Amino acid sequence: MSDTILARPDMGERMQRYLRLTKPRVISLIVFCAVIGMLLATPGAVPMQILVAATLGIALVAGAAAAVNCLIEQKIDAIMARTQGRPLPRGEVNTIETFFVSGIIGGSGLALLHVFVNPLTMWLTLATFIGYAVIYTVILKPLTPQNIVIGGASGAMPPVLGWAAVTGQTPEQAWLLFLIIFVWTPPHFWSLALYRADEYAAANLPMLPVVHGREYTQRCIFVYTLGLAAVTLMPFFIGMSGGFYLAAAAVLNALFISHAWQIWRNYSDLVAQKTFRFSILYLSLLFSALLVDHYLLP
Repeated sequence: MSDTILARPDMGERMQRYLRLTKPRVISLIVFCAVIGMLLATPGAVPMQILVAATLGIALVAGAAAAVNCLIEQKIDAIMARTQGRPLPRGEVNTIETFFVSGIIGGSGLALLHVFVNPLTMWLTLATFIGYAVIYTVILKPLTPQNIVIGGASGAMPPVLGWAAVTGQTPEQAWLLFLIIFVWTPPHFWSLALYRADEYAAANLPMLPVVHGREYTQRCIFVYTLGLAAVTLMPFFIGMSGGFYLAAAAVLNALFISHAWQIWRNYSDLVAQKTFRFSILYLSLLFSALLVDHYLLP
């Protein structure tokens, strides 16, 4: 009896397990993009109530979506080396706990957005939750190699959510930020899928390298990266940004294209890993350049 009690995790450890269910590293990039959307939506400062409530609300709902993803994919996660350490495959939490954690934090996030931000942001965030947790995870991922292309729409929503939080509207500038992330997602994720292709095959998931092969995926990464470079120039041409952003985008795109070229012509798993990691840095620096241009270089 005493051994059983001693084996039980304390509250701090249990909270850490629940936190890991929400994929905090992924959530940090989502929240970053949402905050960028808020800041770009106004020439001045974002009201503190909006900034805090929208950031926390979007983070909570995104965490809930991640927990649902873990719940649905727990058997797949147990097969793949990349995901075997998550709390559900390790037996650190159970299905009922995960269900309730997702419901509590997701419901709290939506309530925050509705009460302290605006209904539009709440509804858009709910739609994003459904798009990721249901449409992508349940329908697209196990059925089509284009899962990440179509499902990437949910991952591209954070700046739109941030813009809606501040203005109550979603103008063309917000959707341009959406488009940048939407086109960025395939080369970002396919770089990972290339060096994890055997794991996806073992899990019977029809990722692009599994279905169409490595060489086809390499070409797709290069083509999408060229398309991304074109899309990221649009903020300058519609007057949303100035010369500083244009210069930063040109440098970042040259580096990303170089990585994509290496994947296409000189592939190795190490090259794919470096491209995947660089793609995260690329998006962060690109949006940071937009922010600097917006506030410091009018």
